[in-house]
Amino acid sequence: MMIYSTLAPAVVAGSVKQRINQTHPDVIARFRGFQGQIRDGMVRERLMAMLSGFFGLLAAVLGMVGLYGVMSYIVGLRQNEIGIRLALGANPAQVIGMVMKEVIFLLALGLVIGTACALIAGQWANALLFGLKAYDAVTFGCAAVLLTAVGGAAGYLPALRGSKVDAAKALRCD
Repeated sequence: MMIYSTLAPAVVAGSVKQRINQTHPDVIARFRGFQGQIRDGMVRERLMAMLSGFFGLLAAVLGMVGLYGVMSYIVGLRQNEIGIRLALGANPAQVIGMVMKEVIFLLALGLVIGTACALIAGQWANALLFGLKAYDAVTFGCAAVLLTAVGGAAGYLPALRGSKVDAAKALRCD
């Protein structure tokens, strides 16, 4: 049963319990506010939202670590080439630019593939979204900016390390 009143819920519950006890003393009445019922009914959805957020954050961290590892490996393989470039007069900014071009290519490729996959997955998740659109341009834009910033940071560190290669040491290894 639902009761609508402009009075405080505790006052209404107390007077209704008293009235029920007068007419039917064997009946046990419990009262909950409408907000509490809604909150209790949304436990599963909240849990799914928290898990989705956690796994999204975990995916971003794994992507950053993965991109950092790949770029670190590539810079390590090209250490001799970078040393030769530095010995021939390239400045560290040019080396950083060379490595960051690869990072930008990988980021662009990942964003295109990820956006396509998100659009496809959005069709399946549309039934789970209450009051939200599966194709929200602001959300896609924020995700792209966040991933670009994370990827840029993950690629910049190996690029910076590569720009500090000792040219003489790299030439001796070849």
